[in-house]
Amino acid sequence: MCGIVGYIGKRDVAPLLLEGLQRLEYRGYDSAGLAVSGKSGALKTVKAKGRVRELEAKLPKRFTGTTGIAHTRWATHGAPNDENAHPHLDTDGKVALVHNGIIDNASELRAKLTADGVEFASETDTEVLAHLIGRSQAETLEEKVRQALRLIEGTYGIAVLHAEFPDRIVVARNGSPVVLGIGEHEMFVSSDVAALVSHTRQVVTLDDGEMATLKADDYRTYTTEGSRTTASPTTVEWAAESYDMGGHDTYMHKEISEQVDAVDRVLRGRIDDRFSTVHLGGLNLDAREARGVRRVKILGCGSAYHAGQIGAQMIEELARIPADAEPASEFRYRNAVVDPETLYIAVSQSGETYDTLAAVQELKRKGARVLGVVNVVGSAIARETDGGVYVHAGPEVCVVSTKCFTNTAVAFALLALHLGRIRDLSVADGKRIIAGLRKLPDQIAEILGDEEKIKKLAAEYAGAKSMMFVGRVRGFPVAREASLKLKEVSYVHAEAYPASELKHGPLALIEPEVPTVAIVPDDDLLEKNRATLEEIKARSGRILAVAHREQEKADHTIVVPRNEVELDPILMGIPLQLLAYHSALALGRDIDKPRNLAKSVTVE
Repeated sequence: MCGIVGYIGKRDVAPLLLEGLQRLEYRGYDSAGLAVSGKSGALKTVKAKGRVRELEAKLPKRFTGTTGIAHTRWATHGAPNDENAHPHLDTDGKVALVHNGIIDNASELRAKLTADGVEFASETDTEVLAHLIGRSQAETLEEKVRQALRLIEGTYGIAVLHAEFPDRIVVARNGSPVVLGIGEHEMFVSSDVAALVSHTRQVVTLDDGEMATLKADDYRTYTTEGSRTTASPTTVEWAAESYDMGGHDTYMHKEISEQVDAVDRVLRGRIDDRFSTVHLGGLNLDAREARGVRRVKILGCGSAYHAGQIGAQMIEELARIPADAEPASEFRYRNAVVDPETLYIAVSQSGETYDTLAAVQELKRKGARVLGVVNVVGSAIARETDGGVYVHAGPEVCVVSTKCFTNTAVAFALLALHLGRIRDLSVADGKRIIAGLRKLPDQIAEILGDEEKIKKLAAEYAGAKSMMFVGRVRGFPVAREASLKLKEVSYVHAEAYPASELKHGPLALIEPEVPTVAIVPDDDLLEKNRATLEEIKARSGRILAVAHREQEKADHTIVVPRNEVELDPILMGIPLQLLAYHSALALGRDIDKPRNLAKSVTVE
């Protein structure tokens, strides 16, 4: 969840670390800090509650060195303050450590260390690990770290400096990403390539249970047991410019506006007109295996879960395979029956979401076939699964997901079409869906062209104390995602319900101060949806409809272009992204960094 960056080389390290932290701040932004190894090897640290800018303002003018590590935090153990900010030191101040993840047995280890006379300076679980490394009698830093890691239970991505070993940084990974950046006579480390791409696009991604030693001129990787591993650099797909705002005021606005190109990317090179299907070469699922699938179970968290709900609906409609979606965080704890004829699909923007990754690992342990639908090439879920689909949305920096959500839904449409054409979907229906897919980029551009109208509507509804979102069947996942977006970025309370369930309880909440956003596509449930609008109006509720034509019973209607009924949910969610964005703007929220949230959830 937090951000790590480190450097060893010949350049002055503090500006590089600050630059890296600014690129990683979307991973956590309640406190930040850095540690630098000076010429004598002595460690210097500066930490500050708040954003990276507070840390930068606190740095002494002469804070030099050529080796350092830094961290931007999303708090788990201990309140956001200077003391709990990373890096954490051992008692003698010789060890500095930054850590992503959670040490599950920290309380037990802390009690033992306290009994041995260790005084703790923070409330964090991380400080335990710094003291364990500092107390080790091993001769090398690598062995000190290895001994400490043997004592802990939990997840970690760490980077360690030691005053007695000023020529190196030692890093390790278990459940939280660590990426090495390979430069010319300099090395970088980070929890995300975003901090590296302005300096190098040659990277090595560590696997769980793997460590590395970085020196200015080389690196080596090995397991936590000490066995050497072979890790060759790969080239990062995206350049540094992809992580910039590109003239927009916020990343969220930029990423919403990028959806035309992003959807074109996820479609490019995958459509097969000859057989009215698509090419998905990374699935590693041949036709015979696909025909043997009797059920599809989709697992994800947050927006990925909602995209999975849209995907499940598409797979049922186009491939006629029973399909459903479930929060990965719940699935991994309910001792689910793992069926060999079920195809499991793990969905994650980052490909590092801990709950989803843990579910994948449990499924693999039980012999299940698991595919991944992820955005980040080479991520943990991409490596752990048997195959899958990259959504090619490009870097998404804003904490709330927009373009990646849309591209994930499109990727599911491709998968549903692929499975359908292997099974019973006709050539004519295949052509129909392909034609609809090709319309999507232009139709998204049309929706984005109505931004000024949506902005005015957002100003009218932003003052609501709460909002209801309703939709039926295909519209319900759209309502759930739109409700989540509004909560995440504007802090307005919102709830989503199937429109059919409104009269079974939630109708009691309807009043003028609680507007309803209704998803009303022109499909076989149109009259049912209109009846729901009548119920709301009879209780003096205000209605904002998202529909294919003006709705008489709605106070306002956002009209979206019509596509094939199976693909309409992809389009109907986009104006509601803009509604959430402009509601947050009207309320003065910190749009790219909403309170209490961070982008990549790599802790449980």
